[in-house]
Amino acid sequence: NIDLVLNVEDFDIESKFERTVNVSVPKKTRNNGTLYAFVFLHHAGILPWHDGKQVHIVSPLTTYMIPKPEEINLLTGESATQQIEAEKQPNALDEPVSHWRSRLTLNVMVEDFVFDGSSLPADVHRYMKMVQLGKTVHYLPILFIDQLSNRVKDLMVINRSTTELPLTVSYDKISLGKLRFWIHMQDAVYSLQQFGFSEKDADEVKGIFVDTNLYFLALTFFVAAFHLLFDFLAFKNDISFWKKKRSMIGMSTKAVLWRCFSTVVIFLFLLDEQTSLLVLIPAGVGAVIELWKVKKALKMTIRWQGLRPKFQFGAYNDSEKKTEEYDAQAMKYLSYLLYPLCIGGAGYSLLNVKYKSWYSWLINSFVNGVYAFGFLFMLPQLFVNYKMKSVAHLPWKAFTYKAFNTFIDDIFAFIITMPTSHRLACFRDDVVFLVYLYQRWLYPVDKSRVNEYGESYEEKVKKKSS
Repeated sequence: NIDLVLNVEDFDIESKFERTVNVSVPKKTRNNGTLYAFVFLHHAGILPWHDGKQVHIVSPLTTYMIPKPEEINLLTGESATQQIEAEKQPNALDEPVSHWRSRLTLNVMVEDFVFDGSSLPADVHRYMKMVQLGKTVHYLPILFIDQLSNRVKDLMVINRSTTELPLTVSYDKISLGKLRFWIHMQDAVYSLQQFGFSEKDADEVKGIFVDTNLYFLALTFFVAAFHLLFDFLAFKNDISFWKKKRSMIGMSTKAVLWRCFSTVVIFLFLLDEQTSLLVLIPAGVGAVIELWKVKKALKMTIRWQGLRPKFQFGAYNDSEKKTEEYDAQAMKYLSYLLYPLCIGGAGYSLLNVKYKSWYSWLINSFVNGVYAFGFLFMLPQLFVNYKMKSVAHLPWKAFTYKAFNTFIDDIFAFIITMPTSHRLACFRDDVVFLVYLYQRWLYPVDKSRVNEYGESYEEKVKKKSS
């Protein structure tokens, strides 16, 4: 059965338009079936199946995807009816259901072109149609459906009670160069799905091409390459610094513990939000490194007694104990401000914000505390630097690469899909690094001071000269 949904009688191939219509959903489609759109381009006043020069194309209006878990108020139990239904069918959220594609984007290639008949590109040839009337061969217009514009955010779950759904039909002309590029991109996305990428993963790739212009896209690839390079160099130098470190003089243990906690929480939050892998993978690697740094900072050794681990902690010398005093003093003042703010924010979100589960609320509460007030936990290290009037004990190579990445993150904050709180945290880190740079200028390195390895710069010079 074919129903007419939209008829554009005054169609102008050069003029773009966008129209929204309501489409009746058949019973088979409501029962996890598939619905297709047949698009015809034909002469006015002639039925498409009677027009010898008509061009048509078919596109599915539905797709299958695992539905997003419903968010509810954990205290008031709003949307409790749907929650009860979900509890009755525990595997319902794990099964793909039919979703409605609410957008249909059409293009007609309007640019004149000439190709040698024996070397016609395969991508264009796939969409070319011709008809022979007598001795004359007519090349028909190239009709194209932009599948890259079908985004996950536009999908709507089809329920059994749904009878009508909106469909936004948009049209614009397209050049030959963009048409060929779009065909290759659609083929690449299709290949990713054949290799096992989910609709959500493929949507991340679509967003890179659809949500940005080509010049901005080129800048994105250029910046992404540098971001990955600086990530690698920062991790490499951070590991090298902590691997050689034998003393915690001048280093805030509380800051190391907090950085580990916040990095793990941010990774779990990004995982829960299903953010881009370009953000998620470095966050996961960073979390593993921070856990290892905690082991080094606490001078922890792990010994196994059968299957049970036994933790042993090393002793601090007098200089390290002095650093711990400064560290504890800074944390004492911060706790008066930090803890009430975090507890108050968690309580407010529990009352006013909907979440998928208690775990989601817990992770969001932790991460909101990390993003909103996490920079306060960086203050103990600044306080220790101020008390010791030195920054020589800090891993400045790793800090430098992280500083570059922080400013690159400012650019990525407008390009890559990420939670708003993570986007704001990128700009907050700029301020922290500027303060560290100011302290480096304020407290120049004393070359006669003994560093964390028990050596001074002047001693190294004497050794080399001798």
